[in-house]
Amino acid sequence: MNFEWKGVMPAITTCFDDSLNIDHEFTARHVAWLVDNGCTGIVTNGSLGEGGTLSLDEKKALWTSCINSVGARVPVIAAIASMTTADAIQQARSAQEAGCSGLMILPPYVYRGDWREMKQYITQVAKSTELSCMLYNNPVAYGTDFLPEQVEELANDLSNLHAVKESSTDVRRVTAIKALTGERLAIFVGVDDAIVEGIAAGATGWIAGLVSAFPRESVDLFDFAMNGEYQKARELYEWFLPLLRLDTVPKFVQLVKLVQEKVGWGNARVRPPRLELTGTELQETLAIIDRALANRPGVAEARE
Repeated sequence: MNFEWKGVMPAITTCFDDSLNIDHEFTARHVAWLVDNGCTGIVTNGSLGEGGTLSLDEKKALWTSCINSVGARVPVIAAIASMTTADAIQQARSAQEAGCSGLMILPPYVYRGDWREMKQYITQVAKSTELSCMLYNNPVAYGTDFLPEQVEELANDLSNLHAVKESSTDVRRVTAIKALTGERLAIFVGVDDAIVEGIAAGATGWIAGLVSAFPRESVDLFDFAMNGEYQKARELYEWFLPLLRLDTVPKFVQLVKLVQEKVGWGNARVRPPRLELTGTELQETLAIIDRALANRPGVAEARE
């Protein structure tokens, strides 16, 4: 599938059944619901998708479920993350064989290499397939920072690098990358609570987390910001921000899955070493979710 990197692309969670196996039936329904609500692609088995806990066979099965459900409508993107270049290349080639439309390439797990090493890693993974690629920059989580000048160098060297997911939390990176690359790369915001600011700086896409529970609100927020409807964007953003901030802390997987459970689109199950929330942490999170649901746009107005 030829596609354009743009719009709201959910980094989906991976739903597990009570045996902690992937729930493929739910996955197919969930991604179809997301696309029905305006999402422009599906990003699988990334950090939010607990990709590090999935075997390659499980990833292949997950890609297949998503492709069978929505692959004719939107691109299905495989997140590629590993501790070794060889394994990352194997994942990338498997994703192409499975029918994925693109790759989101993360830096290697654990090892925080220098620029020479990271450039070779990204280059070898990107060149291992013909798929369109997105570079994922998240120095907060992975300790590896692709500076704007380095992003430009990769863009100049890799003809199939078409996008960057910028998750440094610094929206100035968006303008810096655009100043160096122009329209060469699509820039996506990868931090949920910086989406409006990122669009104002020039981003044209969002790899989103809370969208898995609130696709309509996510797409509306994105569209308002992109279309310059600032008052509508501000009002929706103010409501959404307490939820969006749940995607920016270490237990973001547990938190997002809990939100999904509360809206009836998933469950809170996670694979160890992650554990579901308990005690005060759970109660505080439920209070945030309950408050948001009570004041959800459209719901609050209907009561008036």
